[in-house]
Amino acid sequence: MESLAGQMITEEPLAVEKMSLAEILRAYVDLTKPRITFMVMLMTMAGFCLASDGAIDWLKLLQLSFGVVLLSSGISTLNQWMERDLDALMLRTQERPLPSGKLTATQALLFGTTLTIFATLYLAILINPLTAILGAATALSYLFLYTPLKTRTPLSTAWGALPGAMPPLVGWAAARGNLSLASLAPFAIMFLWQFPHFLAIAWMYREDYERAGIKMLPVVEPNGKATSRQIVIFTLLLLPVSLLPTLLGTSGNVYFVGAIVLGLGFLYFSIRAAVSKTKWQARYLLLASVIYLPVLFALMVFNR
Repeated sequence: MESLAGQMITEEPLAVEKMSLAEILRAYVDLTKPRITFMVMLMTMAGFCLASDGAIDWLKLLQLSFGVVLLSSGISTLNQWMERDLDALMLRTQERPLPSGKLTATQALLFGTTLTIFATLYLAILINPLTAILGAATALSYLFLYTPLKTRTPLSTAWGALPGAMPPLVGWAAARGNLSLASLAPFAIMFLWQFPHFLAIAWMYREDYERAGIKMLPVVEPNGKATSRQIVIFTLLLLPVSLLPTLLGTSGNVYFVGAIVLGLGFLYFSIRAAVSKTKWQARYLLLASVIYLPVLFALMVFNR
């Protein structure tokens, strides 16, 4: 297995037939993790809209979205470059551009570094310095704190939730040039949401993570007791925290009611997954989580 992993990260592409330009471009796009990048962009836009007094500056929002897409794409690319040997060991990631040999490690490193640096400068010049600083902090903490900790401790999930919760703060800073107490509410919501979301993923793919030596909680504690407990606890904490935007005057009563309904629905799927400890219920929880977050933030913005 180790020799295979070593082969996977060689500089020359593996037995891959001549790729068309479209296939090469697709491989580069895959490095950016488009679905995650899209979610990051949406959460950043939500933070910008929440912080906007009166009419939204649509041009600035468009400029911000472009910069954030570049930054998230760069971070995702560098993450895949750093974890290329681990990806080669996991069934669900073996077909990514680097372990599959579609692109070389050098190509990914240059692409990711260029995107990240350019995006940071872009945000500093076209948006404001605070936005760029928060973006850079997100990149550094994700790549040099969360990523290396994944093979060392299950606490990596908590550390990873910090950069993962930054998009609304980035959007807020872009709109106002500063942060306030109200800006911490969407940050806290995203921070807590990530625990049931990622623990569901970790439960679904715990064999893969174990094979790669990634110490997610379901790997180090296979009976699932701690995983189930944390899923329910963090979902319970999320429910009252999700009400803070109304209590702090950022959103209205329609959001308040919607947050309660969504939170109770999310809690229902969390409890089912915690009790059953099955991959199917973990999958339902994952689906519930990816519906919950954008709908919650949409309500937050529309009822601002």
